[in-house]
Amino acid sequence: MSLYRDTGVVLRGHKLGEADRIITLLTRRHGKVRAVAKGVRRTTSRFGARLEPFGHVDVQFYTGRTLDVITQVETVDAFALPIVGDYQRYTAASAITETADRLTAEEGQPALKLYLLVVGALRALAEGRRDASLVLDAFLLRSMAFAGWAPAITECARCGQPGPHGAFNVQAGGSLCSRCRVPGSVHPSPEVLVLLAALLHGDWETAESSAYGVRRDVSGLVAAHLQWHLERQLRSLPFVERRTRQAPITDTLGSNTMSGETEVSSAAQGTRSRESARGVTGA
Repeated sequence: MSLYRDTGVVLRGHKLGEADRIITLLTRRHGKVRAVAKGVRRTTSRFGARLEPFGHVDVQFYTGRTLDVITQVETVDAFALPIVGDYQRYTAASAITETADRLTAEEGQPALKLYLLVVGALRALAEGRRDASLVLDAFLLRSMAFAGWAPAITECARCGQPGPHGAFNVQAGGSLCSRCRVPGSVHPSPEVLVLLAALLHGDWETAESSAYGVRRDVSGLVAAHLQWHLERQLRSLPFVERRTRQAPITDTLGSNTMSGETEVSSAAQGTRSRESARGVTGA
């Protein structure tokens, strides 16, 4: 019998047979692991509740021929309990775990940085001290940096000229200077670029002082950038509730507020339209 143990976050699960479930975890040392949890759908299961999504657990696995088998589970952090009771936090957590699942296509490949990002984001959502939308967008930006897709924010994505610059193009990789600007670029306000940089680098004082309109535009750009590189739409992202209890619902984007919001929204909508045309869905 070959046994191994690791700490991981439950990303998702689906039914297998009458009482079993296949659990997908992102672990500290073994990356993404898909394993069978036998009998967890029975009411008499010893650890069924510990293998629900968002759970941070210590797991013992038995190496099987096709899928490993979970033989023991201990809770490390009960993130799920405070998250599932709040719709905004629940939808944000769902988008986080789905993104982590998409970014770890190969099983068994260590992804320690991504694992730590997921644990940190879920802990922030469970504690509820930061706005869920900001936590989600910060995670998406940092996970894209892990994957090598981080958008250029403070310099031109093509020539590297220091910014800030007035144009932003998802396909080109981020901000563009006036010489490198391509058709179809949007023109976010300077506050949007400031918030993008703050979320990427963990400047929470700046992020939490931003206005609602700025956060909304940042969310549109981040979603468009991520889904362009994934070449598919995240199923959970459209359900994320974008609201805040901290920032006033006012626009501070300057004279081009309405046109900027329309352009940013169009970037995300255009990405989804292209994906639909290719026949790519989140199913």
